[in-house]
Amino acid sequence: MSGDSTVIERVFATIQDRAGGDPKSSYVAGLRAKGRGAITAKIGEESTEVVIAALSAGDAQVIHESADLLFHMMVLWSDCGITPDQVFDELARREGTSGLDEKASRPE
Repeated sequence: MSGDSTVIERVFATIQDRAGGDPKSSYVAGLRAKGRGAITAKIGEESTEVVIAALSAGDAQVIHESADLLFHMMVLWSDCGITPDQVFDELARREGTSGLDEKASRPE
């Protein structure tokens, strides 16, 4: 990653660095040590918190919860061996395509 990397790249690099650390001193290492089920449970929790904030709180809370959700998505990407660039490449591939057309093109 270059010196002018985005915040997502920087946070992802930190997640990668901490993934193999001591679970007692690193949140990321601890979550990864618990396994993918624990990571996905956190994503479910954070997704719900985004929804609740969107329906009952102000924009600041939606921003806060969205950052939590993105962070935990990056922990999952790291666990899966996926990079942010792969996700962004998929978004770029879909760019300019109708959401309905894109969904219809997916295999069943």
